[in-house]
Amino acid sequence: MHSEHSSPLAIVFIAALLAAPVTTVALIATDPLKTTSQPTVDTVARFLESAQPALTEYRALRHLEASSRGGKMTGQLDAWTKLKADGTFTFEVVQESGSNLIRERVLHAALLEEQQNYDNDRLGESAFTRDNYNFQLDESARDGDLVRIDLAPRRKSQLLITGAAFVRRDDADLVKIEGILSKRPSFWTRKVQMTRQYARINGVRVPIDVRLDADVKLVGDSTFEMTYQYQTINGRQTDSN
Repeated sequence: MHSEHSSPLAIVFIAALLAAPVTTVALIATDPLKTTSQPTVDTVARFLESAQPALTEYRALRHLEASSRGGKMTGQLDAWTKLKADGTFTFEVVQESGSNLIRERVLHAALLEEQQNYDNDRLGESAFTRDNYNFQLDESARDGDLVRIDLAPRRKSQLLITGAAFVRRDDADLVKIEGILSKRPSFWTRKVQMTRQYARINGVRVPIDVRLDADVKLVGDSTFEMTYQYQTINGRQTDSN
């Protein structure tokens, strides 16, 4: 996958996807702080404990699209994706169009890399845990009912994000993540900016939208976006079905 024949665009987006696990299982803390009377500690600890019930299985139709060279090259596809309770991830592409390079080197590659991520049990490397991050509540940053928790990686890695998690003030449930990869995925990449949106469906927190914006040498501005439409979550039909 990451051979010398891989395009810079593919390396950028695959690395960024690895830094944002598609399952909220990876958000569960391995060593959360106990709740105290201190507001900062309380909010961060509740955030780390908020990914319950865990997302263990689902079936979702995803739409993926990407562009490069300032929009001159584009591609898109739709795929049914499925996560089984045993951790097996599969996908089936149902339609695609646009640039062959974008489709094969970015969109198909992203799904294949995600599949390998599950097969190799790598989710923990990018999880929001105290082994991977230092967390700090930013008391001055509020966005309506959301509060900001700064994310500071404890090491430079293409799998970790320097940025912030935006959580609900009342229960510290995760709504959005914004940031950049803490380590550039390749020589060709100046910066990768990521935004990821979450929602509760059937009581389970799930990702619903991922957007990546990259500045790539010799290629220019490149973008990737992936949206989810869930059919089942943890064995239950979603409310929309």
